[in-house]
Amino acid sequence: MRERKNFWDRNAGLYDRFMRKDKEAYEKMYELIRPVVKDKTVLELATGTGLIAKHIVNATVHIEATDASAEMIAEAKRDNRSAKLHFSVQDMFSLSYEGNSFDVVIVSNALHIVPQPEKALAEIHRVLKGDGVLIAPTFTHAGNSCSGKVKAFFMKLAGFPLHSKWTSEEYLSFLQQNGWTVRKSAVLKASFPLTYAELVRIQPEKFLNTRE
Repeated sequence: MRERKNFWDRNAGLYDRFMRKDKEAYEKMYELIRPVVKDKTVLELATGTGLIAKHIVNATVHIEATDASAEMIAEAKRDNRSAKLHFSVQDMFSLSYEGNSFDVVIVSNALHIVPQPEKALAEIHRVLKGDGVLIAPTFTHAGNSCSGKVKAFFMKLAGFPLHSKWTSEEYLSFLQQNGWTVRKSAVLKASFPLTYAELVRIQPEKFLNTRE
């Protein structure tokens, strides 16, 4: 965890420049997210410099935007002009919020870079209201494509903490295996395929049946 945190602390100032390459995909993603968060209380995990939160905050009642990196949160706070948006340093595996606190939880491009993403999903399950929605867009891999392998290789050289190399299908399957129903998904064209996933909880009895 410390190595992952140090990577993002070191690169906080470069984060927005890196993400600009996928501006078109992110604009499409904002369009998908805004109707879901309209008039809702939202938690964002792994907010980075707050790109998503700042683009959707006007549609919401309030956003708590969190990240494990203090440097990322410092960058995010610099140009925050909304009273409805609050940034804080938090560990996605052990959040400070009470259970059933949020209508929507957003975790974007994070589950593939943490060592135990199923634990993050369990904590999201705890803080999300029973009828709440999880939005979990994540960069995935186009199977065994040469370009994807080359990009992944150079990211590894740069110290990027990539733990899970899912294709879009594998990622959605992982979410379903961990207690979520995919109610909407789309693959957006970006540096890597950006798999947008909108999810609700699987009912306990149905989840038990899927595990048998």
